[in-house]
Amino acid sequence: MHIQRLQWAGTLIRTKNVTLAIDPMYGSYSSFFGQPKEPFYPLTEFGSVDVVAVTHMHSDHFDPEAIKEAWGDEVQVFVPYEGVSRAEAAGLKKVKGMAFGEVAQIEDMKITAVYSADGLGDPQVAWLIEAEGKRLIHCGDTLWHGQWWNIAREYGNVDVAFLPVNGAVIEASNGQPICMSPEQGVAAASILGVSALVPIHYGSFHHPPTYMQTPDVLSRLHTSASQIEVTVRVLQHKEGFSL
Repeated sequence: MHIQRLQWAGTLIRTKNVTLAIDPMYGSYSSFFGQPKEPFYPLTEFGSVDVVAVTHMHSDHFDPEAIKEAWGDEVQVFVPYEGVSRAEAAGLKKVKGMAFGEVAQIEDMKITAVYSADGLGDPQVAWLIEAEGKRLIHCGDTLWHGQWWNIAREYGNVDVAFLPVNGAVIEASNGQPICMSPEQGVAAASILGVSALVPIHYGSFHHPPTYMQTPDVLSRLHTSASQIEVTVRVLQHKEGFSL
């Protein structure tokens, strides 16, 4: 199995038989986020995929135009079931909505929608991926929540967790973060029993006052991880590794 970071929250997972892209985006972000602070690459540069999974329908996670340009309008796309009509209206033709606990099997890859909590109250899932004897989880831009223990009990320890860590605050959130902080990301990784925490959803956007990243993300992440012995694996855009 090979893992590659796309950009922002995007992740590519390749097994012998299946390639899955989670939250791939390129140009869908709006002026709300400002211009990205690091390079973004067209999805065409990452090769072909068999399946796209979208954690939720915010523009920094769901980029239908980039998906269609890179992989066509008939690529299989999984979304939270409340997002089906939006994905279809965007011109995607093979859309499957999934609710918490639902499972899809693609060749040797099992994809399960598990609990996630969106900071703005919009429908969101996390994707639990099982293939080639490995278990991974991608949590979009979830808040901290009380279901980490239940996920760990039901599905077992996770090899790699892709977790948001930028603790973003927006004007409408009254000073409250709309996704996990570095410290919360490490705590979630510890509960899930991960072998490696790959931070996502940080670095690319900081656009006061509309969208503000918490300070010192990576240094705080490493400090917190060292205190409870969680392994952090930082990937730059396009960087990857094999399990």
